[in-house]
Parts: sequence; C-alpha cells; structure tokens
Amino acid sequence: MSDLDLLRRHLLGYERVLLGYSGGVDSALLAVVGRQTLGPDRFLAVIGRSASYPEAQWRSAVELARRYEIPLLEVDTRELADPRYLGNSTDRCYFCKTELWSRFDAVARERGFAVVIDGTNADDLGEHRPGLRAAEQHRVRSPLAELGWTKAAVREASRVLGLPTWDAPAAPCLSSRVAYGLEITPHRLRQVEAGEAYLRELGITGDLRVRHHGDRARIEVAPGELERVRLAWDAVDAFFTRLGFAEVELDPAGYRRGGLLTLAPRSPR
Repeated sequence: MSDLDLLRRHLLGYERVLLGYSGGVDSALLAVVGRQTLGPDRFLAVIGRSASYPEAQWRSAVELARRYEIPLLEVDTRELADPRYLGNSTDRCYFCKTELWSRFDAVARERGFAVVIDGTNADDLGEHRPGLRAAEQHRVRSPLAELGWTKAAVREASRVLGLPTWDAPAAPCLSSRVAYGLEITPHRLRQVEAGEAYLRELGITGDLRVRHHGDRARIEVAPGELERVRLAWDAVDAFFTRLGFAEVELDPAGYRRGGLLTLAPRSPR
C-alpha cells in the first residue's frame, strides 16, 4: 500500500472532516486528497481571513480549491483584536491559533463535522510552534504528523499528484516576520507584504522573508538569489524607503528558518 493510500485510509477513519486550510504545501495536499477521498459532502476546507494572511497566498488557495472542486468556506478571524497577540511575544502564535480553532470549532458544530484537522507534519513537531498547544487544546487532529510524514514526503506526494504547490516555498503568516516584542499592526503587516511582493516581481524565487525590525527591514533570500538582489539594490533600497523604512539590509547568510531568533547583521550588503 502506498503512502497516499495510507493517508486516504487514515482520512476515511475521521468520518466528516473540516480542514484548516491556508493553501500552503501541507494543507493543499490534505485539501485535494480529502476531497477526493471523502467527497464534497464529508469534507470542507476553511480559510481564516485576517490582515496577517497574505493576499497572494489567498488567491493561490482559492484557485487550487476551484481547480480541484474543493468545498471552501472563508471565515474572518480577529486575532488583531487581542492585545496578547498584538504584544508579539514568542508565544504569539498560540493566541492566533486559539482564535482560529475557536472559529473553526463553531463552524464544525454548526455544520456537523466530526473532526477538525490541520496540515502539521512530523518536521513541525520539533520546532518552536506555540500554535501546536492551541491545536491540542481544541482537539485538532494532524493526519500528516500522525502518519510520520515529513515535509519532503508531503512535497513528493504532491508532485506525484501533480499539485502546483509541490515545490512552493514555505509561507507562514505575515506576523511571523515582525520582530518579537514589536507590536503587530496592520500597517507593519502591509509593509512586509508589499516588500515581499516587490522582491517576487524582481524575479526572486524560493524562500524569502522581509523581517520587520521597526525602522529597519532585513531581507533574507535563498543563497543563490543574493546576487540578483545586490544587482538591483538601488531600486530595492528606494522601494523600501517609500514603504517607510529608514534602513534596509540584505542578510548575507541568506534565508533561514527562525531568522528572527538571531541577531540581524548590520551590513546592507
């Protein structure tokens, strides 16, 4: 039995399933496999919409749902009304996910879904992810993690199925780019989103982040993309100045997960 067959059988054991859906690599796989396995009456993908959810990712998520005929619902979430979330401590994600799963729990009860699931994979379990505690408290199931699927396994299964997300870069919420202790505001989230969109327009591929450090922005791109950014640096600097940053720098170490937990380098090049 293939890994995908095992996933399908696992999902069949959940009866009626509501998926917390972002359109990222993990939840996209679950959305497609869940819809194909359970059918439209037993499966629902739900997106939580707020200022922290990138517009480009929302468009991709909606397009994938349309393409694969995935039942989709959008729910407004209000984590930005929570002062604990706005305070941006290292457990910020816990408050966000508590809000998210509370909203989704209500939808599940109203519509008769037995289980709420998410796209957590086995690799995620060893990282700093306070949101996992909120998922546990709300009894959210994580089929990929339960089956021991790593991110590499998720990407391979997505490639086999021909999903456009199979090689998509990681896309966490915009708030994850704001330095801990710096208040989360809609304006700062828009700065991050606009900065990353601009870098994509320049042709930057792979993982990238605009880390928000108040008046200073720090750009992280894949090591192979550093030279492309350097060649366009005058335009990049001017664009980020227009966004309202007093200073912008390119991290010479390149993109790395958890970049906000390290001290930012001071050299722009």
